This record gives sequence, C-alpha cells and structure tokens, in this order.
Amino acid sequence: MIDEMMIKQEVAFGEPKRKWNWRIWTGFFLALAVIPSYLLFLGRFPITRDVPWASWLMFAAAGWLLWTGLRRTVANPEVYRGRIVGPIFAVLSLGAAGLFAYATLYASRQLPAAAGAPAVGGKAPEFALADTSGRKVALSTLLSEPMAGIQAGKPRGVLLVFYRGYW
Repeated sequence: MIDEMMIKQEVAFGEPKRKWNWRIWTGFFLALAVIPSYLLFLGRFPITRDVPWASWLMFAAAGWLLWTGLRRTVANPEVYRGRIVGPIFAVLSLGAAGLFAYATLYASRQLPAAAGAPAVGGKAPEFALADTSGRKVALSTLLSEPMAGIQAGKPRGVLLVFYRGYW
C-alpha cells in the first residue's frame, strides 16, 4: 500500500526514479548457486545426496523470487527495472534446474553393467568371509553342511545379496 502511494507520487512529480528489482537478481544468483553448493557441500552427505531435497528447496526459493520479481516488473515497468533481463534470467534458471534434475534424478542412476559380475542363477566363485561372530565361513562350507536348527539334509543353495552403494 505504501509502495503504491510512493510510486504514484513519484509519477505525479515527473520522471520516476527507477529501482533495481533485487528479487530477479537474487533469484537468478540463488539458482546459479545450487549446482556448486551441491557439488562442493551437499553431495557429501547421504541425506542431501541421495534425494537432493535441500537443492530443490533452493530452486523453489529462486523460482519464487524470480516470479515475484517478474510480476513486480510487469505491474510497474516505469518504476522497476528488469523487464528484459528478468525473463532471460528466468529461462536460464529454469535451464539450470532442468540440468540439475537430469543429472541427479536420471544420469546418476545409470550405472554401467559390470562385465565380471555373476549373473542371476549363475555360479558364484569360491570365497570366504567373516560371519557376525568373526569366524571365517567359506561358500563351499555353506553349500555342503546343513545349518543348525534347520532340517537335517543337504542344503539346497545359498542366497547372496549384492548391493551397490557409494564408496
């Protein structure tokens, strides 16, 4: 309300002094800061790396700032600057958000096929690992000896679970 009165007074007394539209500039620089902040800081922690929610919140804040800045510029072009640069910054910010979405949601999930990995249903190579109590257990032992508490007889197989994480 007060801003509108000041604008009307400035227009009534001659050429209005044009103001910088800080929301457009802040929104654009915030959108540009998301990618380096993810690469340098947020990508280090699993809570912000696996699902980049903090980065998406930053993009949402940047979008809100750009939208309100553009609305301000369109509503009062004689007072606020940014009628030309605002849409350009908005498109560049949208492109940065799209590139970030592609990189984090699609491209990072495209893992290459492991050539030497055993196939489903295939034979696993012989190995020995420590169990929960620290004893060495070999795959051939698991296949030849029945486990305690389970039916007496020859075991039918061993289920091996492989999962890939971030090392």
